[in-house]
Amino acid sequence: MPFVVTLRNVGAAAIVAGLLIASFTLASVDSDRPFVLAGLIVLVGIALRIEAALRAGLTQRAATDDEMESSRVSPASPR
Repeated sequence: MPFVVTLRNVGAAAIVAGLLIASFTLASVDSDRPFVLAGLIVLVGIALRIEAALRAGLTQRAATDDEMESSRVSPASPR
């Protein structure tokens, strides 16, 4: 689970960094390069956030499956 939290935080930082790059370069619109870089950074941040959400869902699903399996009573128990 710590890996998921790290991915989520790095993704959020990438999104913020991309938006800051875009907002700081609004005054100087000489070329599109800063906006392309900012867009790529934001896309990477979004992808990291999606991956973190998928990994969190998989670990949560695995944990609930383990709980359900351990709570089952075996039907063929000899008495």
